Amino acid sequence: MRLITFKAAVAGVLLAATLAGCVLVPTGEVVAYSEPPPLRYEAVGIAPTPGYFWVGGTWFWESNRYNWHPGYWQAPRPGYRWVPHTWRHENNGWRAARGYGHWERR
Repeated sequence: MRLITFKAAVAGVLLAATLAGCVLVPTGEVVAYSEPPPLRYEAVGIAPTPGYFWVGGTWFWESNRYNWHPGYWQAPRPGYRWVPHTWRHENNGWRAARGYGHWERR
């Protein structure tokens, strides 16, 4: 009886994911099916504090379309380096590598 209950639970989870239109990507990457638009020009002013660096704006894939997120000043993190957001063409889509920009230990 327990095996039947387990199978029913697994089937229910799979059915719910299918009906919700979920796409599970185990690597945490975002996949878009069209090329991202060209980057927008951004005027970069003076850093608010010495040592801050500019993280340029980029296109994010949200709600089945590209949305622009403007750049911003970022404080450095000792022992880490900033890895910017990048898109790469792969198979039949465009992938945002590891989601979006992130900190990486040096």
